[in-house]
Amino acid sequence: MMGRTYGEVGSGKTTLVAKLQGIEEYMKGRGLEYLYFSVHDDDIDDQTRCNAWVLDGDLYHKGLQGVAVPVDAVGNSLLLITVDMSRPWNALDSLQKWAAVAREHIDKLRVAPETLRELEHRLVKQFQEYTEPGSGDEGTPQRRSEDEESVLLPLGDNTLTHNLGIPVMVVCTKCDAISTLEKEHDYRDEHLDFIQSHIRRFCLQYGASLLYTSVKEMKNLDVLYKYLVHRLYGFPFHCPAQVVERDAVFIPSGWDNEKKIAILHENFQTLKADDNFEDVIVKPPVRKFVHEKEIQAEDDQVFLVKLQSLLAKQPAVTAGRPVDTTSRPPSGSPRTSNRSAAANVANTMPQSAGQTSEGVLANFFNSLLTKKAGAGGPGTPGGGNNTPGTVRKSGSKLGLSDVQAELDRISSRETDLDPTNANETPVADGQDT
Repeated sequence: MMGRTYGEVGSGKTTLVAKLQGIEEYMKGRGLEYLYFSVHDDDIDDQTRCNAWVLDGDLYHKGLQGVAVPVDAVGNSLLLITVDMSRPWNALDSLQKWAAVAREHIDKLRVAPETLRELEHRLVKQFQEYTEPGSGDEGTPQRRSEDEESVLLPLGDNTLTHNLGIPVMVVCTKCDAISTLEKEHDYRDEHLDFIQSHIRRFCLQYGASLLYTSVKEMKNLDVLYKYLVHRLYGFPFHCPAQVVERDAVFIPSGWDNEKKIAILHENFQTLKADDNFEDVIVKPPVRKFVHEKEIQAEDDQVFLVKLQSLLAKQPAVTAGRPVDTTSRPPSGSPRTSNRSAAANVANTMPQSAGQTSEGVLANFFNSLLTKKAGAGGPGTPGGGNNTPGTVRKSGSKLGLSDVQAELDRISSRETDLDPTNANETPVADGQDT
């Protein structure tokens, strides 16, 4: 016996079968995966393994089905199609696509016509012979007799119109996402009923059973196992249909019909039963992320050369006005050479605030030159002497020792100054010259 599992990429096919096998960690493969789960028969104390082949969600690999289900194994197989309920807008298309893949594979196997008719008749009989599990002998592992008479009900107009000859089971995975659909996508009960009604109509056409599961919440996994061994090995099954809980629906093959599905339509308020599935269950718009064009950063040295060239073309600005570049030496260097400190102060304009140390010195010298005549009082070293090193402006006298002390203070707080430029005039450290 074997089962074939089809479904979209990421719909939880491998995870579902791995749970049946009882393993928590597994390596997800590509193409066609093989897993299995154990089946134990308490009647004869025997155990076997049910082979489970999981086909990749990419249709490119559909040709591998011949490895999993050869022609002589068709009558001992079951087709399981998974539907991702976190993306219900793909549900109907996915079901139709994978059912068509299975139909194509069975046709390619070229099963003998009499064998295929026998398989189809067996499926119809199973559907018609379904009865609700009774309460009298529940839990008793007893197989149904092959000769037991049962009332056969006629099939509906839309029932088993697509008979594959093998049992089909539709498993809706990730049903814990239903609450997310309500919160994030504004789904209401009628939307969930609408989805369920369309899936149940599909199941009627193929005579399939329907089961809602959640591996995350371990919901209905035990029902899945019991129903699989019931259909594949004939084990007794006593679980009734469940349609009340919206995330735990179970509909065995043979229970459903058009009238029962119509019960869901009674709750529709804004929807209609004959509305197109794609028009109602619309795929949410994909959020487009704006990807800015990546700019390759150029080499640092190239950038600095370009920056230097750009700065050279722009006029220098000092205190909001262009600097008179005619007073600068031909080399263009901001530092002056072979000039006394007094001459440097007198000829240099202050540069922009917070820039080079020369600008700080120029501002300081200008502030000294604009002091009143009494600034250099008797208490200031050198203030009472008219020394040769004193700078005269507007009749005021300044001591060079004062300038030197202030320069030392600025030099320690700001930046290191060029000793050849800071003070080129000899100073006698307060001593008379």
